[in-house]
Amino acid sequence: MTSTSPSDSMRAVRHHAHGGTDVLQLDEIAVPTPRAGEVLIRVEACALNHLDVLQRRGPALIPGFALPHTAGMDVAGIVEALGPDTSGGAVATGSRVVVNPAVPCGDCAPCRAGFDGRCPSTGVIGATLPGGYAEYVVAPLANVHIVPDDADLVEAATVPTIWMTAHHALHVTGRAAPGETALIHAGASGVSTAAIQLARAAGLRVISTVSSPEKVAYVDKLGADVVIDTSSADVVGTVKDVTAGRGVDLVIDHVGPATFPAGLFSLAPRGRLVFLGNTTGNQVQFDLAYAYHFGLQLLGSDPYDMAEFGPMLDLYWASGFVTPIDREYPLADAAAAHEHLESRRAMGKVVLRP
Repeated sequence: MTSTSPSDSMRAVRHHAHGGTDVLQLDEIAVPTPRAGEVLIRVEACALNHLDVLQRRGPALIPGFALPHTAGMDVAGIVEALGPDTSGGAVATGSRVVVNPAVPCGDCAPCRAGFDGRCPSTGVIGATLPGGYAEYVVAPLANVHIVPDDADLVEAATVPTIWMTAHHALHVTGRAAPGETALIHAGASGVSTAAIQLARAAGLRVISTVSSPEKVAYVDKLGADVVIDTSSADVVGTVKDVTAGRGVDLVIDHVGPATFPAGLFSLAPRGRLVFLGNTTGNQVQFDLAYAYHFGLQLLGSDPYDMAEFGPMLDLYWASGFVTPIDREYPLADAAAAHEHLESRRAMGKVVLRP
């Protein structure tokens, strides 16, 4: 089937410069044309991620970024058209789909070895390629996954980045095992919302931190065994109290300098600290002697591989996991959506509805 004509226009929120939320503008641009091996998707929902804010502020964090930029990595919608000579198999016009945003080259040595998460030429829909802050988006057929008929498309849009990031960090990098205890920072954030549920489903005891009393009930409902409000309690002291002085086996930290020291000192001997984000900065300091004396393992969580995406989706649909949605905004209110995300008041995902 041929695509919608490139002369047809659509609305897209783009930024032509870095800066505050005022740089986000609603543009009228051409509907993209899918090439061979691609599909055109009518966007039903696009979930926001912190990377959207960081790349708007600048400088760009991922090689290949260019202005003007259309953000939005997490997209769910309806297949509008297939590119020329493209056989979609289960994916056809009208299919309800969710998109894996990572687009590796498929031809380099890591890709050929099955480690495409390490592809040096990886593109990312919504980060280096046009994303879901628009009425339509193009994606490779290989990145498109069917959403079950009984699943909500808006919820589907919240799954890709946070659940894949959490799953990879917890199970691939962190080697989580049943019976262990994990400390998961920033429990009301998207990645931690996923990590808490994944850890509990895998048989771990979960301790989580939050930054305000309002977030305690939210994280408790996700299944955390212990919730620490950092505005009124000491993290390390509380962790040692609830683990009989031993500490935790595993820490999941996507915050960075603000939480890294507490995570390190909360570890049991030979514990593992998995770090995968830098929302509070890029530099941390710690005592080398303390770390090696107790055999602590500091593990950076690299990008997931494409082969992990489908099984994670299957697990999500089958396990009764939930991704709470804090607020939904129309496309024209993308600036307000960014402001809400930056306020740190959100408990759950923030979603745009084109």
